[in-house]
Amino acid sequence: MSMAAGWPGRVAVAVLRGEVPEVFVAGDVEALGRVLAVKVVARSAPDHEIQEALLEERWGDAVALWMQRSGEVIDAYPDEELWTQEELDSDRIAFELRMAPVFQGDDDDDRDG
Repeated sequence: MSMAAGWPGRVAVAVLRGEVPEVFVAGDVEALGRVLAVKVVARSAPDHEIQEALLEERWGDAVALWMQRSGEVIDAYPDEELWTQEELDSDRIAFELRMAPVFQGDDDDDRDG
């Protein structure tokens, strides 16, 4: 199975706002556009402009038209970090925590408990 460069480090995410938000995750922004086209936009009522955008594979245009027509909002995050167990191993976590602001200026002799 072939993955995008850098996988599993980055993903594209979209959130369809609503009473119960829907979250869509894809390997890259191009795949995310296709997912939104099939899983969100295509389930809307017939609309010639949206149909045209979908048939021409203009995913961003189709999503924008759908939001305009439906009044619904999709928040998209095209390049988010994906955390895996490998990246969160004990050694890395211990190092990251010790470097975090919560531990800065902390002197072992001055702890309150």
